[in-house]
Amino acid sequence: MGVYAPGPKRTKSTSTYDDGVRDPHSLPKAHLHLHFTGSMRHTTLLELAERDGIHLPDALVTAWPPQLTAADQKGWFRFQRLYDVARSVLRTEDDVRRLVREAAEDDVADGGRWLEIQVDPSGYAARFGGITAFTDLVLDAVRDASERTGLGMAVVIAANRTRHPLDARTLARLAAQYADRGVVGFGLSNDERRGTTADFAGAFEIAERAGLLLAPHGGELRGPEHIRTCLDELHAHRLGHGVRAAEDPDLLARIVDAGVALEVCPVSNVALGVYSDLSSVPLPTLLAAGATVALGADDPLLFGSRLASQYATMRAAHRLADEQLAELARMSFRASRSPEELRKRAEADIDAWLAAD
Repeated sequence: MGVYAPGPKRTKSTSTYDDGVRDPHSLPKAHLHLHFTGSMRHTTLLELAERDGIHLPDALVTAWPPQLTAADQKGWFRFQRLYDVARSVLRTEDDVRRLVREAAEDDVADGGRWLEIQVDPSGYAARFGGITAFTDLVLDAVRDASERTGLGMAVVIAANRTRHPLDARTLARLAAQYADRGVVGFGLSNDERRGTTADFAGAFEIAERAGLLLAPHGGELRGPEHIRTCLDELHAHRLGHGVRAAEDPDLLARIVDAGVALEVCPVSNVALGVYSDLSSVPLPTLLAAGATVALGADDPLLFGSRLASQYATMRAAHRLADEQLAELARMSFRASRSPEELRKRAEADIDAWLAAD
């Protein structure tokens, strides 16, 4: 199958809180927007840094989670610096395996049944023997974590838009080589205000020919005009974020008609200054238009909020009914590359969650 999807290892959990509201942790979900380093537990970051004598900035220690406002370039550079520092604590193969295993465990605790974790191998190549060796390591770690936790897992290889487009082509060819061995998609990440998106079209053509899902970042730090570029030039099947499509009704209608899914990450949107508060995240507008939305945690290490919290915060901010949470969960599976059998099982369990007293 090329993806790792064992049967779920079920743990005991309650379906409702004491006040009768259904617990979002027990709602089955697919997680489609989670970055590799950003999935690290804060406790793991501190432990690995102490082991190797790595100095961490206060924002990653006593001030965690850091206060980030990256609506301007200066703020984004601060975010990227913290991310790079966090990446530097991964020194050994066991560190990589631990990160993947703990990310899987955390998703399972949040009701996750399927995870597509996004990684840029070029960011780790120098320390782990090159992009191919690192990709082999990640896929082996994913296979092991999936077997241990029962979480279905796959990988999205993402190019960095601050690097040369030829580097992206190299990564697209790498992703294509692994298209039937655990890699399901190809993305484009980092600050979407940098570089020229159309220059990466060649890389996405390579990935498209290999049958990979195309999932560039777009529509978070830039608005509707950049989403159009992602659709026209990169042929996006899903948009990393895409939330600012709500600003343009015609564009939003196009997204709905084309079946392009939006990976919406509410907590990170607020942390990065895209919206002032959670109630301003335009999830109701997207849903009312008929958009397919999959909530994601983005970088829990820097934003302090994992998958179930995205559902809980959106329920509180927009007074969503449990039926709406259940539909969000269903959409997350429909937008995924999860195997059909896993999807059907999850949808049946979503129905059971909704039917529970």
